[in-house]
Amino acid sequence: MNGYVIALDQGTTSSRAILFDRAGNAVSVAQYPFEQHYPQPGWVEHDPMDILETQYHALGAAFERSGIAGADIAGIGITNQRETTLVWDRKTGEPVYNAIVWQCRRTADITDRLAADGMTGQILRTTGLVLDPYFSGTKIKWILDNVPGVRVRAEAGELLFGTVDSWLIWNLTGEHVTDYSNASRTMLFDIDRLCWDEDMCKMLGVPMSMLPRAVPNAQVYGRIKTGIRGLEQLAGVPVCGAAGDQQAALLGQGCIMPGQAKNTYGTGCFTLMNVGERSPRSRNGLLTSVGWQIGGKTAYAVEGSVFNAGSSIQWLRDELGLISTAHECDIEAEKVPDTGGAYVVSAFTGLGAPWWDPRARGAVLGITRGTGKAHICRAVLEGIAYQVADLLSLMESDGGYKMDVLRVDGGASVSDFLMQFQADVLQRPIDRPRSVETTALGAAFLAGLSAGVWTGLEDVQALRATDRQFTPAIDQARASMLMDGWHRAVERSKAWAEA
Repeated sequence: MNGYVIALDQGTTSSRAILFDRAGNAVSVAQYPFEQHYPQPGWVEHDPMDILETQYHALGAAFERSGIAGADIAGIGITNQRETTLVWDRKTGEPVYNAIVWQCRRTADITDRLAADGMTGQILRTTGLVLDPYFSGTKIKWILDNVPGVRVRAEAGELLFGTVDSWLIWNLTGEHVTDYSNASRTMLFDIDRLCWDEDMCKMLGVPMSMLPRAVPNAQVYGRIKTGIRGLEQLAGVPVCGAAGDQQAALLGQGCIMPGQAKNTYGTGCFTLMNVGERSPRSRNGLLTSVGWQIGGKTAYAVEGSVFNAGSSIQWLRDELGLISTAHECDIEAEKVPDTGGAYVVSAFTGLGAPWWDPRARGAVLGITRGTGKAHICRAVLEGIAYQVADLLSLMESDGGYKMDVLRVDGGASVSDFLMQFQADVLQRPIDRPRSVETTALGAAFLAGLSAGVWTGLEDVQALRATDRQFTPAIDQARASMLMDGWHRAVERSKAWAEA
């Protein structure tokens, strides 16, 4: 039996492909960045063709570097930046506008109007989501209302909508589908009935003819078409697994039992807890989404989303020029025993859970004449940990489970300083896996479960191995004092863009 699977990991700043063997080892990797577009303050866009071309390039390169024959590939899994919204021509495949990225806050006025109309409760009951520009639904509405001629074309059935998973699957196979986990992040999907909701679509003026077919997370969606340049040897390989990046990471971390939780430190931070087959609605501004459906069994997840985490380290490097590499942030942070009372709130594109303030903006507070580069670097890293700590106690309340340990992954999880501080303010152990490529591994698991490489969730859970655990080194009183200062800082960043 073919024992290899390829994961396409299409992220916010780069497209990657990783080829895994049956033991979950990465055999080969390729990664290509693409340009970010900021046409106005608070707006974020990608060129859909950049997404597609870099992902094709990564897939072809990872396959070629592996030295493995196309016949040895059992399947391809996809994981992706969620909520990012694309609309394209059904016949030509030409996008009608740039992809509007999940971070983009341009639809704040739309969500304000919906809130004024009393729609918040209905949205939460149906979709498990809060009313926020984060999600795809208002982004679709913006494209239909603001790009000339697009609404008429959409209502005539000429256009398709998709999140990034749909865009890739459509181009690779010709099939217009989305998996349940990505569908549950659109604000158009009934997460209990697992179908598109007609009332949500009417509320946002989205023709249902645009929507992809919603499908489980581990099944054959289609096969790679012939004639895709650079992928000739992969023609006919099934695309047979998909999940949004955070749900994929939850699976890749082996969080298959209710109460198990993970946090991914990427461009943003995303904390998810598996809550099993029930779908509770949050009382604390958190989200309920489909984790996955495999073999007819659905697992739900409660989630808290932090919009800017790793992007705050990039800000230090690219905009302020205080560091030249991400690792330098750690080096600087360890030069001082604390921040000297400084806090950095990285609300560059608003605040996510549990605040949900699209008009918040970043702030640096508590600085004195003695504040230096090392204090600011440390405050940025600490700010990431504070945001995650804000989520966990609320998540336990909403989910009904107590978390014993937080499993971590993502680029910034390699920082020993950040992981130790996270354990300190969280007052819980942090478990970092030997392989931090858990997002891609989750997509590989879905494809491999569909293709028969693995037989069940217990098989993939057994492949996870711990690299290091971090335990709290300060007491609860000290942690509470630090968190109190953080909350004072957050309050001062709220509603800054109101005027």
